[in-house]
Amino acid sequence: MSIDRIVLAFAGTVVLASLVLSQVHAPGWLWLTAFVGANLLQSSFTGFCPLAMILKAIGVKPGEAFR
Repeated sequence: MSIDRIVLAFAGTVVLASLVLSQVHAPGWLWLTAFVGANLLQSSFTGFCPLAMILKAIGVKPGEAFR
């Protein structure tokens, strides 16, 4: 799986988890959803993505998905 797909899957998972937690536990979890959305937006403009940098550092190849 490529880094891009991993980042998208991770972001989607965090958003869904925070939405569930906001309904079950406390509405403050929506701040996590806002943070993920803001990070995705800034990444689209700047190309800077902390998760992608971490994945590269641990050796995930930036190649095509399902190679």
